Amino acid sequence: MSCGEGQEVKRSNSRWSALGISCETDRKMQQEEELSKESELYTRKYFQMFYSSCLRTHSVSTHARLLLHILVSQPFPLCSSFLHVVSFSVISLSFETCQDSPVHPRVASSDDPAPAALPRVRTPKTPEDPSPRLPLDPQQPEVLTSAQPALPARDLWRPPSITASKQDSSDDSDYTEPFIPSSLLVNSPDKDMLLPVPRQKKRISSLCSDDELLDDDESNANHRDSWLDYEPVSTQGSLYLPSCGPLGLPPKEDSAHQSAVIKMGWLDKNPPQGALYYQRRWVKLDVDYLRYFDNEKEVYSKRMIATAAITNVLCVGELKFEVVTNNRTFLFRAENEVERNDWVADLLDCTRGRRRISTISTGSSVTTECYKGYLELRGLRSKLFTVVASDKVFLYKNIEDYHLGMGITSIDMNVGNVKDTDRRCFDLTTPYRIFCFTVESEQLKEQWVEAMRTAIGEALSNSEVAERIWAEPSNGCCADCGAAGPDWASINLCVVVCKRCAGEHRGLGPSVSKIRSLKMDRKVWTEDLIQLFLLLGNERVNAFWAANVPPSEALAPSSCSRDRRSFIGNKYRQGKYRKYHPLYGNQRELDNALCINVQCSDVLETLSLVFCGADVNGPTGIADCPSTFSLATAHGQPLQAEFLSRNLNTELPRSEVGGAMETVHYAPSPSVSHNGFLYKTGSMARAIAEKKGRDEFSRRWCTLNDGCFSYYESDKNSSPNGTLKAAEIVCLAVSPPEKHGYDHTFELYSDSDRLYLFGTDDPESHREWVKSLAKTFIPANAEPLLRLGFERIGRLKYKDGLNLQTPKVGWFALVGSTLYAYLDNSQGEEIHLRKLLELSIQQDNEVLVLVERGRTLYMEGERKLDFAGWCSAIQSAAGSGGDTLSQQQLTDTDIPVIVHSCIGYITQCGLTSEGIYRKSGVNSRVAALCDEFRRDARSICLREGVHQVDDVSNALKRFFRDVEAGLFTPEATAAWLSTVALPEHSQKIAQYQLLLSRLPCVNKATLTALVKHLYCVQRFSELNQMNLHNLAIVFGPTLFQTDGKDYTAGLVIEGLIEHYTRIFEVDEQQLKKQLDEITAIIKVRESCNTKVPTNGSGDFICTVYLEEKTETAEQHVKIPGSMTAAELTCEILDRRNIPIKEKDYWSCWEISVKEEIERPLHYQERVLAMLHSLGTDSYLLIKKHLAMEIMKVYLATKVDVAKNGLMKFREERSILGLGGFHERYFILNANTLRMYKEVRSNRPERDWSVKSLRIYLGIKKKVRPPSSWGLTMVYQSEKQEKPERQQWYLCCSSEAEMTEWFATFLSIQFDGDVWPEHGVQHRRSTRPPPPDIRHGNVSLIPLRGSENEMRNSVAAFSQDQLALFRDIR
Repeated sequence: MSCGEGQEVKRSNSRWSALGISCETDRKMQQEEELSKESELYTRKYFQMFYSSCLRTHSVSTHARLLLHILVSQPFPLCSSFLHVVSFSVISLSFETCQDSPVHPRVASSDDPAPAALPRVRTPKTPEDPSPRLPLDPQQPEVLTSAQPALPARDLWRPPSITASKQDSSDDSDYTEPFIPSSLLVNSPDKDMLLPVPRQKKRISSLCSDDELLDDDESNANHRDSWLDYEPVSTQGSLYLPSCGPLGLPPKEDSAHQSAVIKMGWLDKNPPQGALYYQRRWVKLDVDYLRYFDNEKEVYSKRMIATAAITNVLCVGELKFEVVTNNRTFLFRAENEVERNDWVADLLDCTRGRRRISTISTGSSVTTECYKGYLELRGLRSKLFTVVASDKVFLYKNIEDYHLGMGITSIDMNVGNVKDTDRRCFDLTTPYRIFCFTVESEQLKEQWVEAMRTAIGEALSNSEVAERIWAEPSNGCCADCGAAGPDWASINLCVVVCKRCAGEHRGLGPSVSKIRSLKMDRKVWTEDLIQLFLLLGNERVNAFWAANVPPSEALAPSSCSRDRRSFIGNKYRQGKYRKYHPLYGNQRELDNALCINVQCSDVLETLSLVFCGADVNGPTGIADCPSTFSLATAHGQPLQAEFLSRNLNTELPRSEVGGAMETVHYAPSPSVSHNGFLYKTGSMARAIAEKKGRDEFSRRWCTLNDGCFSYYESDKNSSPNGTLKAAEIVCLAVSPPEKHGYDHTFELYSDSDRLYLFGTDDPESHREWVKSLAKTFIPANAEPLLRLGFERIGRLKYKDGLNLQTPKVGWFALVGSTLYAYLDNSQGEEIHLRKLLELSIQQDNEVLVLVERGRTLYMEGERKLDFAGWCSAIQSAAGSGGDTLSQQQLTDTDIPVIVHSCIGYITQCGLTSEGIYRKSGVNSRVAALCDEFRRDARSICLREGVHQVDDVSNALKRFFRDVEAGLFTPEATAAWLSTVALPEHSQKIAQYQLLLSRLPCVNKATLTALVKHLYCVQRFSELNQMNLHNLAIVFGPTLFQTDGKDYTAGLVIEGLIEHYTRIFEVDEQQLKKQLDEITAIIKVRESCNTKVPTNGSGDFICTVYLEEKTETAEQHVKIPGSMTAAELTCEILDRRNIPIKEKDYWSCWEISVKEEIERPLHYQERVLAMLHSLGTDSYLLIKKHLAMEIMKVYLATKVDVAKNGLMKFREERSILGLGGFHERYFILNANTLRMYKEVRSNRPERDWSVKSLRIYLGIKKKVRPPSSWGLTMVYQSEKQEKPERQQWYLCCSSEAEMTEWFATFLSIQFDGDVWPEHGVQHRRSTRPPPPDIRHGNVSLIPLRGSENEMRNSVAAFSQDQLALFRDIR
């Protein structure tokens, strides 16, 4: 006999003894070997009828005793097989009674015909008791003796009638074995007490309710004909309790369940077949689930229903109520009406107001799914849908039940353990059960085991420390690879890392990196250690550890273990990437600096000193404080002491710096102290949009000491209301006077993206506070910025033209229209904002682009609020600051941008226009153009076909007429006009030169450029009819801002143009070269109707290929900031002298070799902005867009912009659990692309904003697309420190379908403007209409005629200047 069999016999004997029955009886019964057929049939019928009567009237304990009494007192022998059946039933019923809690007596229902006390003999048939009964023993008395007490009644299951149909059952039945109560099924923890009875083998699960079948086989779903169809399932390797261990005691219920239980108790449950019998169930209700069990000692439920899936709770019939879900109704019966009403009320309270769910993930406690899928559970024929979520494992019959919120049970992983047993098997062991799972492959097994072990770690962890550490934003990403949500930390290196990097840290050994968990190592995380990590943060610490990481060696979250091991070893053991301290190599100065620095709060400086060689255990030379640790403690620096205590035995990095190092003496950072009262508003998370009144400020006592700015309720308080450390301040902005209720205010921006506004009425106090605060957080290398009268000062990240990969930190100060910068240890630079060639903001990646001549600067914000403030201030400073010439936006030659733009446009497009500067443009267009130039002249790009020549010329004249103080200045105007009276030309020229030299710089440069332009205009007067006199008549009154009644101002302009080369000392060769260029332009315009591309500004040199990537097709092009894809295409084609035919759709394409994709740039897309995000494996190619004609025809026939249809979808990184291509239904509308699982789905699985996507043609072969026609969707953002790039693949069934989808995407993204109306090669040019003789009541200035006629026309115009515009329609 095996050990297990011996234990079975011992348990069985103990149970028999407990019932007062001798084991001898069992042996006697087993000795009976013959039984006649008649007696067996009689006995069976007799037992069944009496057993049914007992079940309706008595407790289970009484059932057991009566059945045993029948066995003992039978006058005929019993067959062995029948004895086994009866013994099996008796022991099972006895066992159930032993496990049940005491049953409280209740009043029998009127529907219950059975008496309260058990009769021993047949009772006469009466109307009160209509059921016939067979006699038990005729010799026994007919009534129970008084010594036999009446037992309380208890509702049990009632067997169905003999005529019940087997076809009523289904896979969703609430009961599968009609003739056996639940206690006879093997579903209790003490099933090993049962006697083994050989019978036909069937597979039953105790995890599945007896009202739920897990097998899909219909034969298992049907009712059995007798008890003999069942047998207990072996405990070996099953989901039942193991056969050994302390199982006699009731298992401890999960604490989470105990704390959340709202109500629990016994209820009778009716199966869904509509049967007349009920099953006794122990029911628990908590905030998330309604669960029911076999008994109150069970840990794992037979069924759980998410409360969010319950749609209604109704009272039906007597003592009954229904729990209604979307696909099923559960019927329960209570003991009495009060209890029924309590259940209904609690269920309604629990479900009322909760959002109904269609999937369990949104409505139940399964909120963070780590892993899910089907698993085979040993002992079951079908698989269970298993979900590992947070710290629990949920079991469902199938995925449909999962979506409906109706599960089998949940397993709390805080008591679980995962054991690897076989290649495809593993065990989940709890103190209550062993769950043996089988998966399809070894790889899947590893993933499931890892997911469950992660759940165990989550259950045993405490996230309080982690959440506090993550409050510092930079701690939310791994310091080594950038992975999100790191939950490990090196407590001596002060970095927060992810689990994978933590494994490599542990490999370095505790002498290099002391790695601890944020969630499980609770004791190590003291308050000082937490504050240390909040003070430093990954970003600041990496400024030391990772200051010199090459892009090729940087880690990514997907990096392999080998790369991680190499990088982390180089970073911390070798110190390869660290920022060397200026004192590195001078041990004496390092130790001295460490002793000085531990006395203040700059822990980052201490970290730099320690890991550059300073001796933590070295002597300090102070008797009272012999160590640096005691020195920090004595000076009240607990964070310094915490850091030093963690590094007393740390092994320092080994690498050395080659070459001799100069001796540098340590100078501690300046200590700034200041205090006084200020008025403060509440901190804000958004910019201040309106004026703050005095009533919104509160008086606060403020102190600035040791790099810490604190504010108190009053000067009597010892605890500050808030504190800002110097390292947390990223910007200080001085508000204009009287912007808020207090005359003088300033704003502080913190790295937590908060804004603090302070104010005072005392200008001297305001100046001192601003100076002291700035001195606190501005580093020593940028200290000259403090001497400026800045409006805004702080740090920003930047990239320049030589390094577009890694941003660097620069310090900036804004003073008027000048931006002072200290970049990368430079000596300081000045950026004149009004002289920028381009100023733009790339909203997608939050980059401010400043284009100067010779350099492009990309500025990035560390925080959104701070960056928005800088953008607004710089844009305002770079715009026109007033109405004088010097306050306009200027070029690098000090010419107003409006003048430069208008002159350039007219030189290229208007020199051949008859009557240029004399004909009037459309007044509304001129006014609108002037307003646009006034708002931001730099952003205006004058284009032929968009802007008319006459509108531009009149805008230029209006600017000079309206500019404040005029071009010649009020002080010098009289001198200029009086020069006309000088008799000699030489005297006039000398006087003009003298007056020109006295003009302000901007005025002088502007006058020089204008006269140069007018000189060129009159040189081509045979084409434009604007000779010297005509130009003088127009510009004399305009530039001198006179009424034009006399010709004196015209004579001045005439003299300046006539003697241009002598007055302005022009080089004859340069002038000849310019005139030759203009002549060439005119000839080109006459020979072909092609606009000469405008030369922009910028210095970005790009390689572009024509039709194929070969050396012969290579072109190097300077890309200005304003160049569009169409302009780049034209320039390349012009260089190769390739004519553009009518149906040639030449386009500029972005080609990615690595991804095997391409994208045609929109013809208006800025090339420079796109190049900024172009990868190293990508290039630009000019070629024909062969599908453009088809796309234009398709879009022309579309009525609606939307499109929908089926496509194959795949993710680059699986988030939805889709490993390959899967068919999905897509709907593309004017704003959003939505993806649905199928056509009938109501809720999208994913949605994307269309205008945030880049759509590429093609899919790389590595992902194995099912067809060769596909699209690649790319989303890329640089809002975070590391650019986030996501990629998805869409596969179409045909090339035509792919073209239609691509055309729809482009149409939506560019508002229907997919291709220019007249093609890239054509620019709309409108010849001016022939001038009329009269315009309104005033004659136009004649283009040809005598000088007197011209002067008379000017005089008439000056008398009534508005007459020209009265009749404009």
